[in-house]
Amino acid sequence: MATLFTRIIDGEIPGRFVWSDEVCVAFLTIEPLQLGHVMVVPRAEVDQWVDLPAGVAAHVFAVAQAIGTAQRSAFDAARIGMLIQGYEIPHTHVHVWPSRSPADFDLGSAMRDVPDAHADHAAATLRAQLRADGHAAFVPGD
Repeated sequence: MATLFTRIIDGEIPGRFVWSDEVCVAFLTIEPLQLGHVMVVPRAEVDQWVDLPAGVAAHVFAVAQAIGTAQRSAFDAARIGMLIQGYEIPHTHVHVWPSRSPADFDLGSAMRDVPDAHADHAAATLRAQLRADGHAAFVPGD
């Protein structure tokens, strides 16, 4: 059975994508630590990141870095958070989010029921910054 993330990647479940290439995608999480919080997900269903082929892992981290750089500019972030946990869904995913304080790393404070308008704006802001940073070929349309 396909994971939730594969179903999002395949378009069965809607997602706010900010990156898409042949190896991975990135989309906003529905429970962000901060607006602009994305997950970078390899297309291949691999449960744990340590089991990813080395080239896929390197690519996922390079994309996470590009997104983090864009988040820092787009959201005026002091730091960029990154987390690999993987307990919720058995499909590797790297959380990347803009941060302004250590409190932004508390998973218990994730936002719930973020208004669509706020999430749409965060996605559009991040897409625009990724395009400005030279990654337009990988940024889906708004």
